[in-house]
Amino acid sequence: MTKKVDVKVEAARILDALGVARSAWTGGDMASFSPVSGEEIARLKTTQAAEVGKIIDAAHDAFGQWRNVPAPRRGELVRLLGEELRASKADLGRLVSIEAGKIESEGLGEVQEMIDICDFAVGLSRQLYGLTIATERPGHRMMETWHPLGVVGIISAFNFPVAVWSWNAALALVCGNAVVWKPSEKTPLTALACQAILDRALARFGDAPKALSQVLIGDRHVGEAMVDHPRVALVSATGSTRMGREVGPRLAKRFARSILELGGNNAGIVCPSADLDMALRAIAFGAMGTAGQRCTTLRRLFVHESVYDDLVPRLKKAYASVSIGNPLETGALVGPLVDKAAFDGMQKALGAAKAAGGTITGGDRVADAGADTAYYVRPALVEMPVQTGPVLEETFAPILYVMRYGSLDEALEQHNAVSAGLSSSIFTLDMREAERFLSAEGSDCGIANVNIGTSGAEIGGAFGGEKETGGGRESGSDAWKAYMRRATNTVNYSKALPLAQGVSFDIG
Repeated sequence: MTKKVDVKVEAARILDALGVARSAWTGGDMASFSPVSGEEIARLKTTQAAEVGKIIDAAHDAFGQWRNVPAPRRGELVRLLGEELRASKADLGRLVSIEAGKIESEGLGEVQEMIDICDFAVGLSRQLYGLTIATERPGHRMMETWHPLGVVGIISAFNFPVAVWSWNAALALVCGNAVVWKPSEKTPLTALACQAILDRALARFGDAPKALSQVLIGDRHVGEAMVDHPRVALVSATGSTRMGREVGPRLAKRFARSILELGGNNAGIVCPSADLDMALRAIAFGAMGTAGQRCTTLRRLFVHESVYDDLVPRLKKAYASVSIGNPLETGALVGPLVDKAAFDGMQKALGAAKAAGGTITGGDRVADAGADTAYYVRPALVEMPVQTGPVLEETFAPILYVMRYGSLDEALEQHNAVSAGLSSSIFTLDMREAERFLSAEGSDCGIANVNIGTSGAEIGGAFGGEKETGGGRESGSDAWKAYMRRATNTVNYSKALPLAQGVSFDIG
């Protein structure tokens, strides 16, 4: 018999185990709710907007010291953070499940992603390379050097409450910056837990400056105060396109930098030669995993008319049979939506799809999966006659719109005909189709995959997308450059002073 879990008691146990002071999450003015049960599980002390300036000033002072610490030594702090995360993986992963509603393997997987980015950043601390550049002037040397940027602000979303922070913080710290983090109001407890884990690493490190990493708890006014502060050199913001439209111009107004990772109306294409068994599994996870609440969730599927009647009935069967339930008490594959607003948004989109001629499988609330105040739903598969109306908009819920196509030209045109450009995939055994999808005339997304789904990116590659996804890149590859400032240096070691481009300026 499944053991019932008291969500509030379990959250308290984990916070205590991770060393989060009770005064930070009891008796405060901001309620935290668990989507698993819909109940209030904590009351947090919020950061007042007037306090934000002092916190950022302290972070700036910490940056002034940290930038002079050798990069490999900075990497040692991140190595220790990785060790502490390994020791805390089970508890932090479970707290992610409690606060974001993720199933157990996804909660643990998110913490593993944090560990992986720490490993990446430690290696990076010895690879912050610049270039030596050929110069036209004899007796001169030209080169690039990279320097720490300053205070890095992080705004994270509820759906990846800890991984997104780690992508940014691990790189920012090894690059020599200080970090100030404003988490989602829906997932503040995991932020407090991460800070407690980092505090343990800082204590082991020994000589890091105070205020190197801090957390701001509160609503959008706290975030706005951070975005507008002149000492915040860069803000990495993950969330909706609407949020990005507000954050981007505010930063641009004061010539600060931004890394925007926003919406994604992601699509997949199933070609005539596709391995349908593989495609079925990839589509199922991409569309239903995390209850459709990933920025990389598969939301549109274009299936060639020759395989449509084979694949789609199998997909419907998977949708009808997928297990839905409490991630703390069951082995279900789909957990809850984050709140009532998400459920209402899903129902509104399904109503619009039906009005536009869509045929809906699923989408109903699963009443016996959790408490009346929680929102568990059966993922929805919607067969659409054409790509129109709600299909062109991202709904942050498990809705997959499926459409037929006849030619790859048609599929690519429809694939790219949305405002976002995050992730994409094609299922084909035809090399020409695969290569075309990856070419300049293929997918216009920041992530383009062949024979895997749209979700599940690894930390080694830069993560982000184009168009209304914001253009930012986080995590691997050379994303570290966004957290540093570049200087081009020329050194004259000759006894002459030749000018570039043959310019002559002889003052006698």
